[in-house]
Amino acid sequence: MTLSAARPVRRALTGEVGTALPPFVDHHVHLHLIDGSSLARRGIAAVVDLGGDPVDLARRGVGIPHLRYAGAFLTVPGGYPSGRSWAPASIVCEVTDASAHPGVAGGARTAVDAQADAGASVIKVALHADAGPVLDDATLAAIVAAARTRGLAVVAHAQGAGQVERAIDAGVDALAHTPSDAPLSRRVLARAVAAGQAWISTLDIHRGAARDRAIANLRAFAARGGRVLYGTDLGNGDLPVGLNRRELLALQEAGIRGDRLIDALSDPWPAAPTAGLSTFIPGPMPADPDDLASWLSRGTVVATEELSRVD
Repeated sequence: MTLSAARPVRRALTGEVGTALPPFVDHHVHLHLIDGSSLARRGIAAVVDLGGDPVDLARRGVGIPHLRYAGAFLTVPGGYPSGRSWAPASIVCEVTDASAHPGVAGGARTAVDAQADAGASVIKVALHADAGPVLDDATLAAIVAAARTRGLAVVAHAQGAGQVERAIDAGVDALAHTPSDAPLSRRVLARAVAAGQAWISTLDIHRGAARDRAIANLRAFAARGGRVLYGTDLGNGDLPVGLNRRELLALQEAGIRGDRLIDALSDPWPAAPTAGLSTFIPGPMPADPDDLASWLSRGTVVATEELSRVD
């Protein structure tokens, strides 16, 4: 098999011959719930934290994996994820007013500004109607507008009847999870694709019927040209730290194969590409496309300057 972005290389540090690919990103993690010290060794060059303490995340500074983050969940009083054992108060920002004016207590603009001022690269909203109250339409629209003012995309945890549709209507740029609670209609899928919405995969957090629905929805979304991002929701349950072979296999099952799988892994969303790093996988590429996921899961992060091309 061939991959457009692959190049044969030798690694200076070890002398190994293998393949270089663009740096891989896990587009959905929660760093306060994991020990991320082994992420780079296990193939993840950058992460997008989609729900954490914005002050703590801002203090983490520059390192590997490169960090982009949303800061706190924007939600309503009593809304998801308030009250969860894994969600301290510092990662929840309650929005009680649709005000577009800076400095209004509980206002939409104020909530967005707080995350942006802490260095957020994206704003996350909670539309989890199965777990409590959710933002109303006016407040959701105000958050999206405020994010646009700050030059930031918006990602939503959309779950429950009608929430994916609400996210599309409001101009939400990405879904934090592939929808798994019900099959989506062709009309909804077409609208999501036409809007340029991206979906973060997070397939491996599911089992049984929910997993089957998520894979079917992602397959239909991707078949219509939808933008798919690799993400695991790392910190949610027993997930491996680093490249997740099960997530990769599930993506392949959803029809995300070959170059499209590499695109999902290396898409720089929501910020600029990760500079100076590559994914290195020792040994030859697999001949069988079905073996790609397992092969990719052996990747590690290296400095690009450490790799020299071989022919």
